[in-house]
Amino acid sequence: MARVRCITEMGMGVDVHGRDATKAAKRAVSDAIRHSSLGFFRMIGKTANDMFVDVTIAVPNPEDVDKDAVAKELPYGTVTVNAVKGGLEIPSAPEQGNDPILIANAAVIVSFDKE
Repeated sequence: MARVRCITEMGMGVDVHGRDATKAAKRAVSDAIRHSSLGFFRMIGKTANDMFVDVTIAVPNPEDVDKDAVAKELPYGTVTVNAVKGGLEIPSAPEQGNDPILIANAAVIVSFDKE
């Protein structure tokens, strides 16, 4: 069955200390959905649980992202998380040692099956 994309949200998350890709990814997803309230699906005869939510996370170290933890940031739907190389790592100042800032970007796409 074909899907119809209904919503695309983007977000950014940062881990200022610790270089934690999962923490930054969760914050990016939260940023993407924080101001959304999806009520339109009732007009098309669907429920929140009929949503397919595809999340793409871009971080410098995608293998370090706990995809299950990121998926838990989404309260409804069938969630799929994919981590790819991207984002940004800002080196720390020399006097701060090895404590870079890690920035994650998220794209959250909501779609429904087209009947």
